[in-house]
Amino acid sequence: PAVRQAMIDSVTSGEFNAYAPPLGFEALRAAIVADLGIDGVEAVVTEGGVNALATICRARCRPGTTLVTTDPTWKWPGLFARQQGAEVVEIPIYDPAAGYKLTADALERAVDRRTALIYIVDPNNPLGICYTQAEIEAFARIAQECGALLVHDCTYRDFATGHYPALKASFDNVVVTMSFSKWLGLAGLRIGAFVAAPALAADIASWSTGVLGASVVAQRAAMAGLSVKAEWMAEVRRINKENQERIVAATRPFGFAVPVHPSHGNFLVIETLDAGVRPEALVAAAKAEGIMIRQGTYHTERFGDRFIKVSTSVPDAWVERFCERLPALVEAARG
Repeated sequence: PAVRQAMIDSVTSGEFNAYAPPLGFEALRAAIVADLGIDGVEAVVTEGGVNALATICRARCRPGTTLVTTDPTWKWPGLFARQQGAEVVEIPIYDPAAGYKLTADALERAVDRRTALIYIVDPNNPLGICYTQAEIEAFARIAQECGALLVHDCTYRDFATGHYPALKASFDNVVVTMSFSKWLGLAGLRIGAFVAAPALAADIASWSTGVLGASVVAQRAAMAGLSVKAEWMAEVRRINKENQERIVAATRPFGFAVPVHPSHGNFLVIETLDAGVRPEALVAAAKAEGIMIRQGTYHTERFGDRFIKVSTSVPDAWVERFCERLPALVEAARG
């Protein structure tokens, strides 16, 4: 209600007639830093978290450089890096032996003097693993040693337990990105941010195409959301946890596997191929009934034929329908 009212008040007052400050409202920038819990850094508001990532890639990627990331990962930074002429190096992590995680050893083998960016989405989308403090500190050290910028995408951190922002490990070569699309559900309003040491934040901001600022209505919604975040997220996390349990239980009779459970994100990866169900067939069957699930190939060509991804911070009625219809969906997919 507070977020909705903030948007209504903004529209009613005609605030949208004026441009927003290029870096975002100062109150919102301060609230983002306070929410992250790190002193001595600055936030720059962007048109969604993906715009923050695009700006960072524009600032650092050039022909002859590399962006090093994992496979699977959130795919768009790879696209942005390639648009700037950089090469993308993907480190496979879909491996139970490594706990479905990037290891420091694997990262050290992948980086070299060409590495401009190391991109880590944490919790990982789509897998839902979350890195420890020691792992994040190791990634920051490796980035510093090879002269790269560590980009720590913290879009899903509010669903995680024990999340450690990389800016707590280093200021010199780290930028954190965040979004209001997931925890607050403002995906259609396009509001996000990146956070870094002041000089680094200013340098990255100089490459932004959002020179007229992010939506004033979206910024008011984000400010209102941060003001009630503790109460809001307690309920969202409860819903997310319960929905994950219900979905996992519903998939067991079909021989499906859930490699990361509980997930630290608001989604689950569900492996279907070994149970004789092609992910694309199951996605098509669900789509025919108006049920939205993701095919694994959206995230990774290498591993995408193994799994689907299902959102879990959704209304109870959606999960109830998914679980209720799953036997029919599986039958249709197998047929």
